Amino acid sequence: MTSSSQSCNCDVFLSFRGEDTRKTFVDHLYSALADRKVHTYKDDEKLPRGESIRPSLFKAIKESQIAVIIFSKNYADSSWCLEELAYIMKCKNKRGLFVMPIFYDVVPSEVRKQQGEFGRGFGKQEVENVNKIESWRKALVDASEIAGWEPKNIANGHEAKVIKEIVDTISDKLFSVNSCVDEDLVGMSTRLQQLEDQLDIGSGGVLMVGIWGVGGGGKTTLASSLCMKISRHFQGHCIIDNIREESSKHGLKRLQEKFLSTLLKTEMKLQSVEEGKHMIRSRLNHSNVLILLDDVDDCKQLDTLVGSRNWFGSGSRVIITTRDEHLLRTHKVDLVCPVMLLSHDEAIMLFNKHAYNKSEPINHYDRLSLRVISYAAGLPLALKVLGSFLYDKNEKEWLSSLSRLKDIPEMEIVEMLKISYDGLKTVEKELFLDIACFFRGKSIKSTDDRSDDATEIFEACGYHPDIGIKVLRQKALITVVDGRFDMHDLVQEMGHYIVRGERPNNPETHSRVWKDEEIENLCLGDGIMANDKVEVIRHVHDFPPIAHLPLFFKIVSSMKKLRWLSLNLYRHDENAKGPNFLSNELQYIRWYYYPRTPFPDNFQPMKLVVLKLCHSLQKQLWKGYKHLPQLKVLQLQHMENLLSTPNFDGLPCLQKLTLYECEELKEIHQSLGKHTNLEDVDVSFCRKLRMFPTIVHMGKLETLEITYCHRSLEFPEIKSNMESLVNLYVGNMRVDALLSSIGDKCSNLISLNLIDCFYLKNKEVNFYGLKHLEEFKIHGSNRLKKKLDHVWISWLIDCYRSQLSKFLLRLVLPQLTHSLRKLDLHGCRLKDGEIPSDIGDLFNLQELDLGRNDFTRLDFSLSQLTRLKILTLTCCKWLVELPKLPSHIVILRADYCRSLTTLGDFYTNCKWLCQVSLSRGGVVIDGSRLLQSMRAMFEGNALRTHSMILNLEGLEIAKGFTPPLVRGSRCRLELPENWSNDFSGFLMCAVGAYEDSYWCHLINMEQVPMGNKSEEDVVWEASDNDKRTLVWYVSFASFRHTIWWNSGYTGVLFTLEHAGRSFSGFGVKLVERKSGIGLSDTLTTQEEYEFSNYAPNFNIVRDSQNVLKIAFPSKYEPGAELYAL
Repeated sequence: MTSSSQSCNCDVFLSFRGEDTRKTFVDHLYSALADRKVHTYKDDEKLPRGESIRPSLFKAIKESQIAVIIFSKNYADSSWCLEELAYIMKCKNKRGLFVMPIFYDVVPSEVRKQQGEFGRGFGKQEVENVNKIESWRKALVDASEIAGWEPKNIANGHEAKVIKEIVDTISDKLFSVNSCVDEDLVGMSTRLQQLEDQLDIGSGGVLMVGIWGVGGGGKTTLASSLCMKISRHFQGHCIIDNIREESSKHGLKRLQEKFLSTLLKTEMKLQSVEEGKHMIRSRLNHSNVLILLDDVDDCKQLDTLVGSRNWFGSGSRVIITTRDEHLLRTHKVDLVCPVMLLSHDEAIMLFNKHAYNKSEPINHYDRLSLRVISYAAGLPLALKVLGSFLYDKNEKEWLSSLSRLKDIPEMEIVEMLKISYDGLKTVEKELFLDIACFFRGKSIKSTDDRSDDATEIFEACGYHPDIGIKVLRQKALITVVDGRFDMHDLVQEMGHYIVRGERPNNPETHSRVWKDEEIENLCLGDGIMANDKVEVIRHVHDFPPIAHLPLFFKIVSSMKKLRWLSLNLYRHDENAKGPNFLSNELQYIRWYYYPRTPFPDNFQPMKLVVLKLCHSLQKQLWKGYKHLPQLKVLQLQHMENLLSTPNFDGLPCLQKLTLYECEELKEIHQSLGKHTNLEDVDVSFCRKLRMFPTIVHMGKLETLEITYCHRSLEFPEIKSNMESLVNLYVGNMRVDALLSSIGDKCSNLISLNLIDCFYLKNKEVNFYGLKHLEEFKIHGSNRLKKKLDHVWISWLIDCYRSQLSKFLLRLVLPQLTHSLRKLDLHGCRLKDGEIPSDIGDLFNLQELDLGRNDFTRLDFSLSQLTRLKILTLTCCKWLVELPKLPSHIVILRADYCRSLTTLGDFYTNCKWLCQVSLSRGGVVIDGSRLLQSMRAMFEGNALRTHSMILNLEGLEIAKGFTPPLVRGSRCRLELPENWSNDFSGFLMCAVGAYEDSYWCHLINMEQVPMGNKSEEDVVWEASDNDKRTLVWYVSFASFRHTIWWNSGYTGVLFTLEHAGRSFSGFGVKLVERKSGIGLSDTLTTQEEYEFSNYAPNFNIVRDSQNVLKIAFPSKYEPGAELYAL
């Protein structure tokens, strides 16, 4: 037996007759399971006839999740096999062990009836084991009736395909989150065991169990943890989270589709709820399934998903969590389990964790802690919130808080949680209420113009969100997960209670209105009267209907205290008149489809900071001149009727102006050209705009974008220095004036993009003053015969070398020798002789992109580019040889160069080179010498905390790798004594088929004890599917600081992960630390800084005492996918 097979808690137990299948089918199946990282028990020992089966085998069966029985001709000849089988079937019936039979060279009827050669072997047992024969016979009959595989009848008998199908099924069955309960969850283990006992797993029938209790009591945590623990006992499992919210947002039919898709493992679309009921009943009534419905608040949800027990097969279990006990009684569940709140000792543990960040209270605070714990009454969330609130408070503040607790009944949890809210400053309270009402589940910072940007709103309202959000997180009122706001249901309800008070059905009394029914109630009220309560209206749905719009506008006109307003009124009456009054307290407005009428004459919002209009029908924003002293953002998009802009003199603090696709706009007010505070101006796709104001003085402008307006538009005259301008994007216009003055007027420019521009006059091009230019892009496009709504589609599909590109390159490059750090000529289709030799004089150049061009070789020497760090030649399909690289190059990308015929010695003297990608080229690369050259760096400790990455065509490195690669994506490495000092890092090598252009890989390093070599490590052999080799080096210095690092380790298990991909071979070796001076010892401080900016490195994803997971960030090669089509 393999050493790996002897440990307990295996995923799969294999039962087989050794002499029939050990060296054939079973060996291949075992290897395939090992490749999938399935821990499999395979007993390789022989047992003499008459000897009893060992207890260790019974233990292995009991602790496995799946038992695979391989029936062969001589299986029944072995009493050992029959004893295993009987125990397997016993575990199936008692504890739900999942059994998968394989009828290797027999048919199920021969097993069931004990006939043929199989039966002759069983006949011997009738003499030798007469006392056990009936139990064995029953086990054979029961096992033969389980649906399994007959290899000779599958895939025309191709064993490899059969094994793949079997392994796929096993992998799907094993639930990846079969993990134990988080040790940090106080008091969970006992509750889990009690609930599991009540489910009586393995017995027949269908059981529905409800977990009922107050919000924040741990219902969801308990139920989801139980499902993770027991899901392996069922044929399928499904967890539907947040049913209350999902049902409200998407309806019951969507819930049914999600439910069926999860259990049937295929995308389901339904026509109606009734069809969904029928589908659940007809497709699942023979399946043993586990279902968790979390946060149910309506009987209809249960009726549509688990309407009756006869919808599911025997042994199924349904778990429901809810706050409504009556709902469970109405549905007649079998058991109602009140969620057990924390015991006194458990509550102390949880409270101390949050109040003191340790298990014991601070001196003199123990009695105060007990008083808080008593008030919390064992509610986990209340203990967490109160503990966080009191953290770092002095004794006087504790006593003050406790005195307030006396007035709040224990059952009124919302009021109890309000103690944390009351401890906030006024601005923090407003911030919390806005998050609770509008932004739970939303991003902190949104880049989508179609949604509200929370940060922008909070800043407009003066909330100081950077500080305020931090305070709310510290008080445990909110959390931030993956950049999105979240909070517990109970905390959100507390916020809603504060907003609505004791009159939830009277939205005119609420400070915030956001639900459809609330807006409808506003419109159906008894009358319209002055309202000084509503401060915010946010509505992002297609409501109210057109018939209600006039009334709704009147309601809005009555609200004197509105602070911010966000409305999406997608369907509208084009002749409708807008509000006759808007609150002058408004600080933020975002309005889709504002009516034709201008803003009211009496609208003078002195506090307005952000005004965003989209698809509005106005020809002008307001009549005459308005003074808006605080307005910082003015965004006008898709306003097809807009004829003119406001006078910008009245917007002295304006920082950002966007005019996008205002197709009737013909002029921009001349005051724009002398606006002194503007920082960002974007004027795009205003197709009738023929003139842009002369830039007289825009001293703070940082970004200017003028693209795809009228063809006759010429870049405006610049009369004064634009010292702050760093980004300039110009498209589809004449640039005569710009190119003749840019060096004098825009001397601090960092990024310059000229897209589809043209140059008419033979003026001098002046780039001499651009001392800071780092990025220079010239892109052109062939016009499609049909007019496209979005011209950028043509850039993507059909880039070409424009006359402007060639003309500018001849004139511009000699003038940029002192500043340019990044030059992008990607997709200009430059041929031999068209690349300016002056590129060699750009001695500060650090990044050069010549990808997707048509030259066969570079006509200039790169040797003078002594600071070049990145060279990109991707998709140069005619390139036949690589140039000699400068000595300080760090990264070379030359994928998809299909005419490459030789590798050459391009890397000679490249002492910094540590990332090379040369895949999908026209030549198979022998990378051995390249690797040897690059190893000189890290063997001399050159890379320090950095890494090395190779992505090469061919398999020469992999074939010569020592020790040899093993099959799959896991390998073990034995560590010698003093390994952390004698070696500098790990060198890893993997082979596989082509992948996409994202090469983000996760490498898992797990500390394991080393014993005898595992038979899992089958030596890799090259196949036709193996096309490329990937090599990584990670230095010890880069993770010595981690929790995982321990120089006492004796072995490490490496696992290579890549989403949706698998590798056929993987290997790891130690890199010896050689004496001598490494590169890092010879670098100047500036060189070390530059090298650090470009050298590849990894991110630490997980760091614990046993496991370290690192991720190499993805790198996208532009254009690779298109060129591969």
